[in-house]
Amino acid sequence: MDAESQRVLEYLTEVEEAAEDVLTNKQQIVDLDTKRNRNREALNALKHEMSDSEKVKVCFGSMFIKFPKSKTKEMIQKDQEQLDKEINDLRQGLKAKVNRLNEMQGKPELRGYNLSPLSTDEVRAINSLLKR
Repeated sequence: MDAESQRVLEYLTEVEEAAEDVLTNKQQIVDLDTKRNRNREALNALKHEMSDSEKVKVCFGSMFIKFPKSKTKEMIQKDQEQLDKEINDLRQGLKAKVNRLNEMQGKPELRGYNLSPLSTDEVRAINSLLKR
C-alpha cells in the first residue's frame, strides 16, 4: 500500500471508531433510562399499593429477598440518583464526542447543541417578569 492509501485507511478507521463510540454512548443512555423508568414504576407501585409496615420482595440477581418497604424505597431512590448522575455525565460526554466526530468528518459544529436548560430560579424570574 502506498502512503496515500495508508493515510485514507487510518482516517476512515479513526472516524469509524469515533462513530462507534458515539453509538455506544447513546445505547448506554437508552439502557440506563430504561432502568430509571423501571425504578420509577417500582417507586410508584410502592407508594400506592401497601402500608409502610409491610415487607416487599425485591429481586437481587436470581433471588428474591424480603425487605421493609421503607428500606426498599430508600434503595430505589439512591439508585435513581445514581442513574440520573450517570445519564447526565454520559450526555455531557456525548456532546463532546459528537462535536469531535463532526470535526473529523469536516462538518460544521452543531449550533445550539451545547445549550443547557434554565434553572428553577431562572424560570421563576422569567415568570414573575411576564406576569407584570
